Amino acid sequence: MRRLNFWLILGADILLLVAAHLLAYGIRFDFEPGAREWANIKAVLPWLVPLKITVFAFFGLYRGMWRYTGVTDLLNILRANFVTGLVIMGGILLATRFEGFSRSVFVLDTILAFLMIAGLRFSIRLFYQGLPRWRDLVVPGNARRRKRLLLIGAGDAAEKVVRETMDNQELPHRVVGFLDDNPDKIGRWIHGIPVYGPIARLRTLALHVKAEELLIAMPSAGREEMEQVVRLCRESKLPFKTLPGLGELISDKVSIKSIRDVSYKDLLGRPPVRLEQERIEEVLRGRTVLVTGAGGSIGSDLCRQIVRFKPARLVMFDADEANLYRIEMEILHEKGFAEYAVVLGKVQDRELLEHMFAEHKPTVVFHAAAYKHVPLVEHNPWEGVYNNIFASKRLMEVAMAYGVERFILVSSDKAVRPTNVMGATKRLAEMLLQAYCRELTAGPEKVATRFMAVRFGNVLGSSGSVIPLFKRQIELGGPVTVTDPEMTRYFMSIEEASQLILQAAAMGEGGEIFILEMGTPVRIGRMARDLIRLCGKEPDSEIEIKQIGLRPGEKMHEELITEGEGIVKTEHEKIMVLRGQGRSFEELRRSLDNLKELASRHDAVGIKTELKKIIPEYTPQGLP
Repeated sequence: MRRLNFWLILGADILLLVAAHLLAYGIRFDFEPGAREWANIKAVLPWLVPLKITVFAFFGLYRGMWRYTGVTDLLNILRANFVTGLVIMGGILLATRFEGFSRSVFVLDTILAFLMIAGLRFSIRLFYQGLPRWRDLVVPGNARRRKRLLLIGAGDAAEKVVRETMDNQELPHRVVGFLDDNPDKIGRWIHGIPVYGPIARLRTLALHVKAEELLIAMPSAGREEMEQVVRLCRESKLPFKTLPGLGELISDKVSIKSIRDVSYKDLLGRPPVRLEQERIEEVLRGRTVLVTGAGGSIGSDLCRQIVRFKPARLVMFDADEANLYRIEMEILHEKGFAEYAVVLGKVQDRELLEHMFAEHKPTVVFHAAAYKHVPLVEHNPWEGVYNNIFASKRLMEVAMAYGVERFILVSSDKAVRPTNVMGATKRLAEMLLQAYCRELTAGPEKVATRFMAVRFGNVLGSSGSVIPLFKRQIELGGPVTVTDPEMTRYFMSIEEASQLILQAAAMGEGGEIFILEMGTPVRIGRMARDLIRLCGKEPDSEIEIKQIGLRPGEKMHEELITEGEGIVKTEHEKIMVLRGQGRSFEELRRSLDNLKELASRHDAVGIKTELKKIIPEYTPQGLP
């Protein structure tokens, strides 16, 4: 069949090229060419057509699938005809100086050949695009199987969705219209489908076009805009979904397969991250990268992002067997990346660390393994000390011993003026990192390791996020438990956090604490109400919201760090940096010995007291 298609296209091209040449003479001589013109036609056609076919083949005009003809194919056809026109006129000029030949005939021939060849290709595409519509008309009941889809937004994302529904006749949707607030777009058509009006008229226009489902095709919409659109969708009583935000569309491909339910991160309205792809690739490409906590929320997304930059090997380390297996299967089967290793174990195990570094020799380390649940660590502070402080210390020491190039500690904004053990342990891990960095630069031996930390706030959808808890409570019919309606937190998506960690890692020179821009704080009470509405319920009347008060170690408001505290902007608009020497390792050694002793005795009060001595800005809770 493939060979048959080739011969059919080739035969059609030959006929069209002959027709174009004859038509050019007809137009030039009012369709009454004389004997000389017919003689010229007979002399030129036998070599003109083979020459054009040869050039067309050189430009790849017989390698395409014409049902998918696009702008690239159109440009190739234009180039091929332009080149053949120049070659033919140049040859006739050299051979006869155009004596007895009309120059305008060959100009017309080039133009007509382009129009006919391009027309044939696009006719094939239009035929295949029209098949689903014709099938809907011919096959009884077929039209009812494809849901009438109204798109909210008439930008590039919406256009790609329409194109996919037209090209893939098996999809269960048929786009019947667009809504958009841009007055220049209203009344226009996209692929033969009209832009009906503004989004505010959604309910009326959905009834007008008999829409059965709505799709929000606005990946770059902000928080307020998205909230307004979701409210209008709910009022229409039609099922609605959305395309993912730009942060998830890393490959810059919008597909109808990406359609999903609207989630809270759509309402968050965070702008897309600008990544310096080449700079990150310089750090990761061809290197062995280790990610600790690889099965966790941030660790797993770091793995997804890292494989895009073609590392030589990805080493995934985690203590949770199920989570590690899950990310392994995803990296292998969904991402198609086979150059990886999985290590099941704890970062506290120094012998395991030594064995792993000796075997895999990582050159870049992302340390995302940590205990991060504030109340749990508050009740079990010794575990926070073991895991967040001493495990990090061991990993840093092994990294230095094996000549790791870059070590990135994933920290937390709770390390800033901490009020809980979790935040205090993360702050002490940062201090250790700076102490080792200071030791490296001051010591006689040159060690190549660049240490840096990245702080950020709450991550939507992570295992410690309030979102999964709220969703589960809504599924059970409530109540939704809120610590305090006025409590505020900074949020970003998992994708944004991991992308900015990679960006910061590429920027670091050693000793920096990078701080990610967290945007506007969100009130927890408002978040609970928004989630209830997203689930199709009404807060208070259908789902109760219950206030339970602050949990151990929690703040009412997380602090936003500004430049006045020694933090300065970087060349990246979403990343700030805090540079400083910090304390030396010798100054911290005695306190670390004390903490180890107190943790071995499970002395919660002693641990908090010792942390307070090391970190003066720490405000411990539960001390006498």
